[in-house]
Amino acid sequence: MNIELLKNIAAKKSNWHFVIVGPVVKIDPQTLPKSPNIHYLGGKSYNELPLYLSGWDVATIPFVLNESTEFISPTKTPEYLAAGKPVISTSIIDVVTPYGEQGIVHIADTDEEFIKAGEIELARKNKEEWLQVTDEFLSSNSWDQTWEEMMRLINTTHAKKYSKIVPNLKQKSYV
Repeated sequence: MNIELLKNIAAKKSNWHFVIVGPVVKIDPQTLPKSPNIHYLGGKSYNELPLYLSGWDVATIPFVLNESTEFISPTKTPEYLAAGKPVISTSIIDVVTPYGEQGIVHIADTDEEFIKAGEIELARKNKEEWLQVTDEFLSSNSWDQTWEEMMRLINTTHAKKYSKIVPNLKQKSYV
């Protein structure tokens, strides 16, 4: 979590409330920004999470950009979107591509960019078009489809590798 980003946004937008759900790991709790509009609720059960999410106007993924997050793929992105929540995220590679490129997630790395994206979403009166585009995108994005594509790539790579070694070898499918 980018604690400086959170601290700066919370200071500039004191009328916005930031609800942080989940355990705080690899961060000294003493370094977390403290403000009346930042609420650290700790870990919650999976059964409780939809209740918290239902009360949010916007979901955020304010990850710090460093070596630890360079190849992270936050599963919460499609979860937030499936719940119908607009998302603002720092420029995590797997969020930028495809969600940011599709225009269904705001990408923001500075407090000014986060605030602008938040203001856009809070001012949005009609989310129907965004929801339709988002739902359409998500409908073509499933674990089954990801697995099938991975197996296709593995089989193709395997076939290419072994056809060079034994040109007439009948290939075996691993799907």
